[in-house]
Parts: sequence; structure tokens; C-alpha cells
Amino acid sequence: MAELDNSSVSKHLGQTSEYKSLYDPGLLVREPRQSNRTHLGLEDNDLPFVGNDTWNGYEISALTNNGLPVVGVAKIVYPCDSEYIVESKSIKLYFNSFNMTKLGDTAEDVLGQISKMAASDLSALLETKVQVKVHNNRRVLGDANIFTAKEEWMHSENCTPNYITLEDEYPVDGVEFSVYSEDPSLLQEIEDAPSDKVYYHSALLKSNCRVTSQPDWGDVYIYIKGKNTIDPISLLQYIVSFRDECHFHEEICEAIYKRLMDAIEPDELSVRCLYARRGGIDINPERVSHERLLHHTLSQVDVPHIKTPKQ
Repeated sequence: MAELDNSSVSKHLGQTSEYKSLYDPGLLVREPRQSNRTHLGLEDNDLPFVGNDTWNGYEISALTNNGLPVVGVAKIVYPCDSEYIVESKSIKLYFNSFNMTKLGDTAEDVLGQISKMAASDLSALLETKVQVKVHNNRRVLGDANIFTAKEEWMHSENCTPNYITLEDEYPVDGVEFSVYSEDPSLLQEIEDAPSDKVYYHSALLKSNCRVTSQPDWGDVYIYIKGKNTIDPISLLQYIVSFRDECHFHEEICEAIYKRLMDAIEPDELSVRCLYARRGGIDINPERVSHERLLHHTLSQVDVPHIKTPKQ
């Protein structure tokens, strides 16, 4: 994948930052999506997918009017057809600026105010509708159905019980993994596949921030329906080829989706990248060929997010 211009995101990333503790929406920074999509041959007005970017913030806090700290877990959802994304360090600094800000008489008042203010600020920044819900930290941590293991994500309501973990299911001992820069030529098509649906998972997704070069670790979930499919070993080699790539999470997800769509032109395709938490934030982009394939846990802001072991 091509090296991209990072000048628009250098305000905070890779810089020494002042951590403000009073509300400051001016900390937020946006980045145009098109800077990455151009080299993939994607146009904003003719995207081959629908989807959302789902962010989870685990270090959200403010004060009641009498000075009592309130702690919450934020879920942020916005559509993949927005012109901009929010830069990750800027949103961490933004949420930190609530720390000493008094916002209401009760904990619920405070969390409700953070939700409203963040939704308004992010919607204005990204010029799209951004949904934000800050959930009560005690309720979230006390609900065993919210934070579950990776296996329950794979077996959850809108998913199939048949996700196959590539590195566990297929013999890889004799396979060469030597390409660590994204290479779509690794993908090998299987024509007239024995099953018209396949569900693949890998825990070996790794890339790097394209500004700071810090490592980003994740799980990728891929669903393909169609007459032709991808050889699973070649798919694993392709996933591993992102290991030295420097791109944002959303860009990695869109690259995987676009390369698979170009390679086999499936009837249905979904790609979900669930990244590990870093700096109190995890980012989980989802790209699907049909809106009905969107996963309810990711796309609905009122449903707290399922955690994987990395998160």
C-alpha cells in the first residue's frame, strides 16, 4: 500500500501533548478518508461497501456538581461514508478534558451530558451523524453478557457458529510467510468452491500507526458468500502481509475488503477488524456488502461492545 501524507494529523500524533482537564472541543482533529482510498481505486460517491467505524473509550470521567468523580465507558459509532475520520490521539485528549469538568447533579446526568456534548462535537467535526453513548462503568463491568470471550463473539446472535481460525485449522508449518508489506497478489482464488459460504477468522492481524509507527494488534473476521472463494492459506498469508504496513485501522479494513472484492467478486462480503485497546481506546471498523450484514453489537450505540481477549 502507498505511503500517505500525514501532515493533517501531526497536531497531536507523534508530538508531546498537554493533557487538559477542562472541556476543550478544540482538541479534536479530523483526517480525510480519501487520502487512503485513492490508491485503492475507491471513490467516496461510489463505495462498494457499507459499514461503520465503532470506537470504545474505557477511560471516560467527569465530575458531578458537588465534585464527585463519575466514570463511564463510551461507545462511538459513525458511518464509513463520512468524508472524515477522527484522529485517535485527539479523541483521547478530548475525553481527558472532561476530567475536571462539572456536568450535573447525578452520575446519570454527567454521563448523559458527556454523551450529548461528544455527539455534537464529533458530528460537527466529521460533518456526519455521530452516535455517542457513555455507559455507566459499574453497570457495564457488572454485566457478564457484555464483555465476553472471542468465542462468544464468534457464536453471537448475528454471527455463525462456524468461524474458522485460519492459523489453527490449516497446516501452516510448511508454509512460507515472508511478505510483510501488503500484497494482494498473494490471494489465490478457488473456483466452484464446495460451499458457497465461508467464515474465516485470524488473530494474526498486525499493522502500525502511519504517523507514530506504534504497533496495532487485532482480530479479523471475514465472511464470503459466492460461487468462488479464497484459498484459506493464501488468505492467511495476505493477512500477515500487513505486518509492516503503516496505516490507520479503517484503512486496513477497507484494503482487505477491496482486495477480496476485486479478487473473487463475491455475492456477499463482510470484513470486521477488532483492534486491541491502546491509550484507553479501541477502534473496530466494519465493512459489508449489504446493510443487513452489519453486526448489531458494533452498529448500535446503545449496545456496549463485546471485548476480545486483546481488548
